[in-house]
Amino acid sequence: MLRNEEIKTLVEALPYLRDFKGKTVVVKYGGNAMLNDDIKTKVLQDIVFLQCAGLRPVVVHGGGPEITAMLGKAGKKTQFVSGLRVTDAESVGIAEMALVGKINTDLVARLNVLGGRAVGLNGKDSGLIRAKKHLADVYENGEVNLVDIGYVGNVEKINTELLEVLLDNDFIPVIAPTGVGANGETYNINADSVAGEIAGALKAEKLLVLTDVKGIYADYRDEASFISTLSFEKAQELIIRGNIDGGMIPKVKACITALSGGAKKTHIIDGRAEHTILMEIFSDEGVGTEVVKEL
Repeated sequence: MLRNEEIKTLVEALPYLRDFKGKTVVVKYGGNAMLNDDIKTKVLQDIVFLQCAGLRPVVVHGGGPEITAMLGKAGKKTQFVSGLRVTDAESVGIAEMALVGKINTDLVARLNVLGGRAVGLNGKDSGLIRAKKHLADVYENGEVNLVDIGYVGNVEKINTELLEVLLDNDFIPVIAPTGVGANGETYNINADSVAGEIAGALKAEKLLVLTDVKGIYADYRDEASFISTLSFEKAQELIIRGNIDGGMIPKVKACITALSGGAKKTHIIDGRAEHTILMEIFSDEGVGTEVVKEL
């Protein structure tokens, strides 16, 4: 039975439920929120709630820790460049097994048990994610150098028709971030990048990127420098200046990509805290960093 304060919270959320009904929300799910079963359940409950409330959620998941573990069992070390995993021919096959064969099917099963209508997808399904080789950006002394990091891809095109059919029929697409090249080759694509491309292609109302910190900091070494709202021009400036570093770089770039493609708003939030998805969408204050096209 709902308590009085819970009923009050639902009533306060009514204007947001009305405004966002029928709108598409892309959730990039990854980080430590995927490792703890209790947190995982709460995140997936939020996603099912969105569907029950009349929104159209799309989930793009990562799987870095699982890929790292499987690579370790195969005797392969993990190396990152600009927050992206260096991936040789053997590693991309292992990554595909982890992302598609294990993580994706697990999330789909959990969402369906919770009352959702989830369908698992990867980039090869009806050419959902067309990809080409990615060269990593390495920022040094204010200059950008391009580095080949193997079977890591850039998104060339998203098959929005497939996603729209699923969303129109009240399904939750759950997408593993693998892409397919012109010759059928597999590319491992950073999940943040895929989420940004999908949010832009769908003209999503919101992109929510779950991570392991509160949001964006003006200086990643100083939690007191937390930023609640910033433009994507300022976000790009922080990357170039080195104030945003490592794994946060592709998350911020995903927000820039989504907004450039037509998404309305983007948010970077702490996936480890309870129900941050709902708090970010259904409140004025929010709980993370909102990245917008213009302030």
